[in-house]
Amino acid sequence: MRNRPAAALLALLICIILTAAACAREAPARTAAGEAPARTEDIVLAAAAPAEPEGLRIEAVVANRATLASILYDHGLDRNQAARVIDAVRLVFDPRRFRVGNAYRLELGPEGALRSFEYEVDRDRFLQVRAAAAPSGDFRARLLPYVKERVEHALRGYINRQHTSLASALDGAGEQALLAIELASVLAGEIDFNTELQPGDEFSALVEKYFRDGEFDAYGDVLAVEFINDGRRVQAFRFTVPGDPEALYYDEEGQSLKRQFLRSPFKFEPRVTSRFSRRRLHPILGTYRPHLGVDYGAPTGTPVVAVATGTVVSAGRSRASGNMVRLRHTNGYETYYLHLSAFARGVRPGVRVLQGQTIGRVGATGLATGPHLDYRMSKNGKFVDPLLEHRNLPPGVPVPRRHRDAFLETRDRLLERMGAGNARAD
Repeated sequence: MRNRPAAALLALLICIILTAAACAREAPARTAAGEAPARTEDIVLAAAAPAEPEGLRIEAVVANRATLASILYDHGLDRNQAARVIDAVRLVFDPRRFRVGNAYRLELGPEGALRSFEYEVDRDRFLQVRAAAAPSGDFRARLLPYVKERVEHALRGYINRQHTSLASALDGAGEQALLAIELASVLAGEIDFNTELQPGDEFSALVEKYFRDGEFDAYGDVLAVEFINDGRRVQAFRFTVPGDPEALYYDEEGQSLKRQFLRSPFKFEPRVTSRFSRRRLHPILGTYRPHLGVDYGAPTGTPVVAVATGTVVSAGRSRASGNMVRLRHTNGYETYYLHLSAFARGVRPGVRVLQGQTIGRVGATGLATGPHLDYRMSKNGKFVDPLLEHRNLPPGVPVPRRHRDAFLETRDRLLERMGAGNARAD
């Protein structure tokens, strides 16, 4: 019995301790501001709760047979909202001009309402539609230009066993084939890129490049080019004579590189399959007869261009020659383009065509074993070898004497930039 008070006291102490612990669990501690922090369970639940939706961003391209209306319907816009968007677009752009494959982008709000719509009209412009501030519910459409960065880029390339063409050499230098066409057109009066390239040839160029959103968009002008062809150095510099409407290309002495005739009736890359000859074995007839032109092998549909400005004498079927265009030029020259698969729109007798203008497309009409162009040239009624005749043509018109110093300054500046091999941004 002597131990009962001690046991009772111990039991009382244990009860007090347990009660305090229970109260501590149920009554959270107070912060300095006097507020209880969230329990661990509350914090977990708050983190797991979904945030308020911010909307939806969609990027796609115009599908086959799609219209602006069908695009808007496909992305959940109701007819009323779509109609208001189309009405706004009509004020600045014809909705019927939406093109298959062009990119567009939509941004929708949490409830599916249209916030913005953008459509790539072409490489330079885009259509933008944005929702006006509530509560009007109207839309505003604008045609805007893309912001582009212009960069001058110097490059170098080589013709060798691995790269036998200008396009291949540029590909090896990390450029696109489109640039080959531009460079070839600059020097078309000096070098026949179809027949005259040799291993060991090399070239340098200074060209404009345009970038959009940090990505390459397009080539601009060729500012300068130097080509060493079979040991012969050919240079071209872009220069605008004050008062003239357009820039032209001149050699290092200021002579215009624009000759009366281009060296070939293609913008680039056909191959010569048969040359001018007074006695050639005809591949179909099996007899020896004159071949009064140059045959260029090229796929059906390849564009054929006028080698010089002139007037269409005829454009139609011509027996063994198939579909043929005949042009009359100054100084007694005429040119002939045989075996075409089609004529360019508007090419008919009496129409004036410009140098480099497409007049037809390669085919195999008439007496032909496959698609090719038979290109012929006559002078004062007598057929001549086009490749040889071109060498006899006089040089172009030079830079006027009073502007020669300005040209030489431009030439030296472009040579320095081309040789530096680095880019300069505006």
